[in-house]
Amino acid sequence: MKLKELLNGIDYIKIEGVQNRDIEAMYYDSREVTPDSLFFCIKGLTVDGHDFAPQAVAKGAKVLVLERDVEVGEDITKVFVPDTKTAMAYMAKNFYRNPTQNINFIGVTGTNGKTTVTYLVKSILEKAGHKVGVIGTISNMIGNRKIPSKYTTPESLELQKLLREMADENVDSVIMEVSSHSLALGRVEGCEYDIGVFTNLSQDHLDFHVNMEEYRDAKAKLFTQSKLAIINEDDKNGRWIKKGVPTKVCTYGIYRDADIYVRELEITERGVAFHLHTPKGSIPINLAIPGIFSIYNGLAAASICYNMGISLEIIAQGLQEIKGVDGRFELLDTGTDYSVILDYAHTPDGLENILKTAQGFAKGRIITLFGCGGDRDHGKRPIMGEIAGKYSDLCIITSDNPRSEDPMDIIRDIVPGVEKTGCSYIIIENRREAIEYALAHAQRDDIVILAGKGHETYQILKDKTIPFDEKQIVAEILGREHV
Repeated sequence: MKLKELLNGIDYIKIEGVQNRDIEAMYYDSREVTPDSLFFCIKGLTVDGHDFAPQAVAKGAKVLVLERDVEVGEDITKVFVPDTKTAMAYMAKNFYRNPTQNINFIGVTGTNGKTTVTYLVKSILEKAGHKVGVIGTISNMIGNRKIPSKYTTPESLELQKLLREMADENVDSVIMEVSSHSLALGRVEGCEYDIGVFTNLSQDHLDFHVNMEEYRDAKAKLFTQSKLAIINEDDKNGRWIKKGVPTKVCTYGIYRDADIYVRELEITERGVAFHLHTPKGSIPINLAIPGIFSIYNGLAAASICYNMGISLEIIAQGLQEIKGVDGRFELLDTGTDYSVILDYAHTPDGLENILKTAQGFAKGRIITLFGCGGDRDHGKRPIMGEIAGKYSDLCIITSDNPRSEDPMDIIRDIVPGVEKTGCSYIIIENRREAIEYALAHAQRDDIVILAGKGHETYQILKDKTIPFDEKQIVAEILGREHV
C-alpha cells in the first residue's frame, strides 16, 4: 500500500523524505522488521521505540512514524505525528482496509464477566446462523478455530490484522473483550462498535490506574466509540457511565428498573433459571452455570442479541446449549466424593461471587486455594484475604503469578485479611504442593475451589514462565488421565 493511502485521515505534522513509498508491512517491534516496511516509534511504559529506530532501519524499514527526530540514513522517510500510538491505530485500520465496516462489531468491557459474555453471545449468534469471531482472554476464535491470545485486547496493529483475517473468512459478527488497558493505551482507537457493553466495575488494575475513578473513566471511553450502549443498571458505575453516553442506551438488571430484566430466579448447583423480560415479550431461560453472576452474564448476552434482532426463542436455545466456559466456575470431573471447582477469580468481587455461589449449595466445607498476582494492585491483597476467610472454612494461601515479586511478600500482604475473619488457614508457597494438600485433606461433600488461574496453562515467575495447567495437575495428583 502507498504511504499516501496509509496517511488518509491521519493527523500528521510533517513528512520528510520520499512521500510516495510502497509499504509492504508495518511494525512497532524492531526485532520483527522486514524489508520495505514502516516502523512506529512507540514510547512505552518502560522503553522508547525511538531508541530502536536505527535497528529497524538496518533491518529494512523505509518509513519511520515518530514524535521526535532520530538520526538515521538520508533515504528514510520520516512522518512526524503528535502521538505515534494513535497514528498506529488509524494507519493499521487503513492498511487492513477497515475490516469491520461490514461486520457486526461488539465490544464488552467491565471488571468481571467479559469472557463468559463473549462465549454466550457466540453460542446464540451461531444458533441464529451467524459466523462469529471472538477476541479475548482465553483465545481468539474464527468460528471454531482457536488462535492463541497474548493480551485480553491485542495491540492495534495485531487487532486490525486479526479483524481483516476474520473478514476475509466471511465472519459477519465479532465480539471482543475490551480491557481498560486497551482503552487507556489507545489499542482500540479508531474502532467503531455497533454495540458497546458494560458489565460491572470492582477493584482491579490499580497498579496501572491511579484510582477507581480513573479506572471507571477508562471503561467509559468505549461508549464514545459505540452506536449503542448496553449498561448494567444494577451497577452504580454503570449508572454513572450511562449519564455520559452520547448515543442510544439499553439497560439490563435484576434489582432495578431496566429495559431488559429477569423475574422468577432460581439458583442451584446445576445452574440458573429465570424468565427473561424484554420490550417484545418474555421467555424462560436455563443456563448451566451456577451463581447470580451467571444471570448477569446471561442478561448481558441476551441484551446484545436482542438488540441485533435475534428472536427470544433463539436466545433461549443459545444460552441453554452452553455447558460452561473454560476456567469459569468449572466443575472438574475428578471421580471423588468431594468437588473441585476451577475459576479465574483474581479480583475481590470475582472471588466473592464464586464463594457466595458455592455457599449456596455446599453440603460440606468450602476449601479455598488462592493467591494474588505480583507486580499488580497491592491494595486488593488483604481485601481478597478477608473475602476468602469470610466465605470459606479453610483457606490455603499460595502463589499465583508472582512475576518479579517474592511470593512470600505477596502472601504476607494477604494474611492480615484472612486473620481478620478468624478463618483457619495454611500457607503453602508452592502452588502445586498447595493443590496436593487441598486434595489430600478434602472430605466427603467438601468443595475445593482453585481460584486465580482458571484457563491459564502457565505460571509467571521472576525469571521464567513455566507450564502450569491446573486441570492437568489435578489429574496427575489423582492418578487420572484427565479431569
